[in-house]
Amino acid sequence: MQQITAPELAAWLADEKRARPFLLDVRENWEFDTCHIEGATLMPMQTIPARIDDLDEDAEIVCICHHGARSLQVAAFLERHGFAKVTNLTGGVHAWALQVDESMPKY
Repeated sequence: MQQITAPELAAWLADEKRARPFLLDVRENWEFDTCHIEGATLMPMQTIPARIDDLDEDAEIVCICHHGARSLQVAAFLERHGFAKVTNLTGGVHAWALQVDESMPKY
């Protein structure tokens, strides 16, 4: 599994020459409502097993949570189920708020 920092992800999203990854936010609804990276899709961690068929196995997927622990677990789960292009956002949205978008609410 790949790891990516918040600044690296921001650069990827800003690069029009690169295909945009699928941003999979695995936090809870209230967390997503508090703050999220633009374009992210919410799929809370506990729903992933039941909704795995909703995900494109061939897509570049970046897993996102608050600090990076839950998303790391989801990324490992996806890899065990045949997803080859999975990346974990190290530090999660908290790192994004500190390093990329200081206007993002923190919790």
